[in-house]
Amino acid sequence: MKYIFVTGGVVSSLGKGLTAAALGTLLENRGLKVAFQKFDPYLNVDPGTMSPFQHGEVYVLDDGAETDLDLGHYERFTNTNLTRYNNLTSGQVYQKVLDKERRGDYLGKTVQVIPHVTDEIQNRIHQIAEQSKADVLITEIGGTTGDIEGLPFLEAIREFALDAGVGNVVFLHMTYVPFIKAAGELKTKPTQQSVAKLREIGITPQILVCRCERPLNKELRQKISLFCNVAYEAVIEEIDVEHSIYEVPLMLQRERLDELVCKFLHMEAKVPDMSHWQDIIRKLIAPQHRVRIGVVGKYIELNDAYKSVYEAIIHGGIANDCGVEIEKIESEEIEKFGPDKVLKGLGGILVPGGFGERGVEGKIIAAQYAREKNLPYLGLCLGMQIATIEFARNVLGLKGAHSTEFDPNTPHPVIALLDDQKQVSQKGGTMRLGSQPCQLAMGSRAAHLYGAFLINERHRHRYEFNNAYREKFEQAGFVFSGTSPDGKLVEMIELKEHPFYIASQFHPEFKSKPNKPHPLFKGFIAACHTHIHHKPL
Repeated sequence: MKYIFVTGGVVSSLGKGLTAAALGTLLENRGLKVAFQKFDPYLNVDPGTMSPFQHGEVYVLDDGAETDLDLGHYERFTNTNLTRYNNLTSGQVYQKVLDKERRGDYLGKTVQVIPHVTDEIQNRIHQIAEQSKADVLITEIGGTTGDIEGLPFLEAIREFALDAGVGNVVFLHMTYVPFIKAAGELKTKPTQQSVAKLREIGITPQILVCRCERPLNKELRQKISLFCNVAYEAVIEEIDVEHSIYEVPLMLQRERLDELVCKFLHMEAKVPDMSHWQDIIRKLIAPQHRVRIGVVGKYIELNDAYKSVYEAIIHGGIANDCGVEIEKIESEEIEKFGPDKVLKGLGGILVPGGFGERGVEGKIIAAQYAREKNLPYLGLCLGMQIATIEFARNVLGLKGAHSTEFDPNTPHPVIALLDDQKQVSQKGGTMRLGSQPCQLAMGSRAAHLYGAFLINERHRHRYEFNNAYREKFEQAGFVFSGTSPDGKLVEMIELKEHPFYIASQFHPEFKSKPNKPHPLFKGFIAACHTHIHHKPL
């Protein structure tokens, strides 16, 4: 088993997760089996209770784990299938250590960060190594070198490397080389300081990945190599990509990062064939068609809040050789200025998941606009509930119809709390989570898109369609195209007489990849393209 530890310095949001995923792509294409792990130093048990403004989206796995969004990168870029054990937070570590202490597992010893906390972290590395049976395990440590909460994780990987032995571990450190406009040059000092900090802890990185806006010249690479005690060829340039994050694997391949890693880890592996990846990039840079999609949400100003949704839309574009311009629309803007002004000229509308009452009425107006104007509509989770509320109010004439999440006293609770959620008092990890089966109706558009009648999709919700209203909706042409196998829970809805009006209670965006676009997004982009009359470039 070989191990790669990815750390970061200078600033956060350098793209450690993306770089780890891109490296995994290259190693996988060399014929190696790759596993991933993310260590998050915050004290939350998982990001499930955190606001998207704090932490971006919560990425849900098949087993129902609410995890860091970097795990989305890992799954999108490779064939790996992750579980709750692939994401470890300080909260989980301390919770486990304290549980052991209460049970008396430490036999009266003083419980300390070293060795008890660091041992627990190392146990998780061993656990994933054993479970995955992979050739290489890539572990990303969240946060920035020097952060007080990250120190136990860095100490744990230092100790782990000692035990694993030379030639079995690579430390890859990501750093920032800023361009100072006034001086007109790139500066290496932040990188030097970051590496010095890491070396103080006892870790000497073998590879430096330098994020920069301008290319690194030979002189700068030599300077970084000399002052950071890293081989010249191991100073890797990762310049800001021009078109898409999917360019990163090809950029790192040009820098020979995968070759370098194989050399350090004494691994023989074939040269990767990245032709399929080059085809993806061609479709992103020079697509045959173009379309503009409106994403109507409440966390629009924060790009990471709908990360998987945006990526899945782009994947749908790749499948149709269609460039997608995503118009990010704040739902409250629709409430203020009306749909004609805000939504005009779009090829389609997508309403993603979300929580809380703010902006809900704007989303309902957007769903009505899409239904009445025959504009393609895709609703995800809350987006399905929004479509239901809109139909109840404006087609069935159920005045005041709403979800009990937003109006507990609504006269027509067309969306209500799931029965098994009524006694739940704790917020974390208590929703309907993870992969659940869904039966698709024969003759439905959903079944046609999937090419199957039984599917499995990931969920994250507490509220559900209220079956008391099912008959009323069906009589008005509202199709329940997907249900739980026992028929009790509505999973998908669509409109018969509409060119494309589909919504799901689940989150299909979590299962989309650039080389395997999700059928719902593929169908949605195709419908949007048709709607604008195959408008060429």
